Amino acid sequence: MSEAGATLFARYAFPPNDLGYCGPDGVAPAELGRRARDFEGAWAYLRFIASSAGIADPLDERVVRNYWLGGRLLDFVDGDRLAADLRARFAGQYRGPSAAAHHTFHVFEVYPWLSLLRRTGSSHAVSVLDRCRIRTGTVLSVRGSRAVVRSPALAWRDGTLAVGDLRSEQVRWERSLLPELAVGDRVTLHWDWVCDVVTQADDTRLRDQLRGWL
Repeated sequence: MSEAGATLFARYAFPPNDLGYCGPDGVAPAELGRRARDFEGAWAYLRFIASSAGIADPLDERVVRNYWLGGRLLDFVDGDRLAADLRARFAGQYRGPSAAAHHTFHVFEVYPWLSLLRRTGSSHAVSVLDRCRIRTGTVLSVRGSRAVVRSPALAWRDGTLAVGDLRSEQVRWERSLLPELAVGDRVTLHWDWVCDVVTQADDTRLRDQLRGWL
């Protein structure tokens, strides 16, 4: 098992696990990589990416990074085969003919929140979609295990979900997962946690992919 890949997986998987939304209960951050197989949704995508790209380890850092942030490995994934797998795994939730092995795809196409939003206009659904996706922002300040980050929020306007205005929000970060964080860093966010420091290319890719699924 790749230690770098396991650590990267933990950075992104810890926020929803800490909230009790996915994965096993009571897992310490340091154990998340070793317990990755217990995250049934994410693990299925990681295995699919690895197998499609001819990589033996689903926790290879490249595989993990492509699942959360996108990248060239996703070009090897047969979208029709993946869609068939998703239809079997998530009966009644996903009916599409093709799919992408990406966390944001799962949030918008498999989870029921976008469908609920379109039916009801629920502000709670907007909040869940916004925080469950991997979003990017810029660090404005850091104090202890808290930081203030500016990032664009999703907004529901006239029956359309779109990227809205920039907002500043207080978020948390775990030093055991991300050793350093500084003002000006471009970061990824999952729920109300900082996951990683990323590049402009990562930021652009995530924003471009998001527009394709809104």
